[in-house]
Amino acid sequence: MTAPVSVAVVGGGISGLAAAHRLRTLLGDSAEITVLEQRDRLGGVLHTVDLAGEPFDVGAEAFLARRPEMPALLREIGLSASLTHPTAATATLRAGGRTVGLPRGTLMGVPGRGAVLDDVLSEAGLAAVAGEPSRPLHWEPGTDTALGGLLRARFGPEVVDRIADPLLGGVYAGRVDALGLRATVPALAAALDAGAPSLTDAASAAMAASGQQAGTLAAGPADPSAAGSPESPPPGPGPVFGAVRGGYREVIAALVAASSAHVHTGVTVRALNRRDTGWRLVLGPVPEPEVLDVDAVVLAVPAPALRRLLQPVVPRAAAAAGRVELASSAVVALAYRASDVPGLPGTSGCLVGAGEPLSVKGVTHASTKWAHLGADGLVRIRASIGRHGEEASLQVDDAELVARTRADLRTLDGIDAVPIAAHVQRWGGGLPQYGVGHGETVAALEAAVAAEPGLAVAGAMLHGVGVPACVGTARAAAERLVAALPAHG
Repeated sequence: MTAPVSVAVVGGGISGLAAAHRLRTLLGDSAEITVLEQRDRLGGVLHTVDLAGEPFDVGAEAFLARRPEMPALLREIGLSASLTHPTAATATLRAGGRTVGLPRGTLMGVPGRGAVLDDVLSEAGLAAVAGEPSRPLHWEPGTDTALGGLLRARFGPEVVDRIADPLLGGVYAGRVDALGLRATVPALAAALDAGAPSLTDAASAAMAASGQQAGTLAAGPADPSAAGSPESPPPGPGPVFGAVRGGYREVIAALVAASSAHVHTGVTVRALNRRDTGWRLVLGPVPEPEVLDVDAVVLAVPAPALRRLLQPVVPRAAAAAGRVELASSAVVALAYRASDVPGLPGTSGCLVGAGEPLSVKGVTHASTKWAHLGADGLVRIRASIGRHGEEASLQVDDAELVARTRADLRTLDGIDAVPIAAHVQRWGGGLPQYGVGHGETVAALEAAVAAEPGLAVAGAMLHGVGVPACVGTARAAAERLVAALPAHG
């Protein structure tokens, strides 16, 4: 009798669990699928807590609903009825000491023709933007460069610090000066490659090609970290963003049930070794190691763990993973009685420009943005703190992070009340940084792994930090492994 196919998925975040679910769909009931997660819980940067009696996400908050991956996954696991969308409330921007509406006519902060920036930029900043199309642009197709440096050279510092950095920096918990153009705003790079004579024209062409309403993506999550990939949402009807009533823990639980995987938390995978056929994983404590022999492995772990596991078996892939840096951040979630915050703005939240004298980089008025989070009459707010290179700012206790957030809420929203509930969620190394040459790094990693039978990778470090992108890499990894298995090739 032929032994059932066995697959190990290392990593119990959304990428690992989505891979396990897809493997079950493709391989059927007989397959032995094992999920190994180092933490004591599943979900990775998807994490739902109870905040004043309501499920509340303190990791990724939303996803791009116009990308197909999440709506399809929700259908497959029976959660379509739980899909919800934001209210019509719009976001604001804190720049130059003022809170204003998000500027219209930009592609993730890059001004197009007709961009309305009067409330955000000084007269000198407006003049720099107006003059950009007339300045010669020397662009070599295929070039990658730091987005912040390119924008500073073409538009001056205000566009970067007041618009692009809060928009794109929020996605990655990083600084726009360190982000690569091609990986973060690929549509802009494509327009430049196609011959756009200026950055202004490139942004306009990219928005026109995607059918993006100016400012649409920016008007999404006030704290977009891990909420959606930076690319423009695909054109089409319906809301741009979505979320799940009950929080992402509903998705995690449904994926575990649908995958019928053997799930183990609190397990460290210490080594990955080749066998004559398949792979051996070394698990558990060093004094008493265990082994797990399988036909195939999906690695859905952060870059440092991926580098460590791949180093002995696929050193070229390990070297590529080692080039991806991570950023740390924290989310502070607060709940108030509505009567205690009568002056709360009716907006979805506020992004904070670089250089503002505030600790938070973004605030989401969650109960205004998501109707189901305010149905009980309470006001729930989440704030994000921390950027790449600013880890020292997080080396304080939870009470201090709450105090800093409350101080900033006094400035931004006029809130001076004491919250009735608070939760601090720290994300150490939670977000990969998409630097210059990130696409080449990922291509090298994936090519090296693809040459190894029975091995695949998935996760946020590859093709987007958003939930749909992670699900996409998971499905691709599962499908590639199954296609290569002897009985399925």
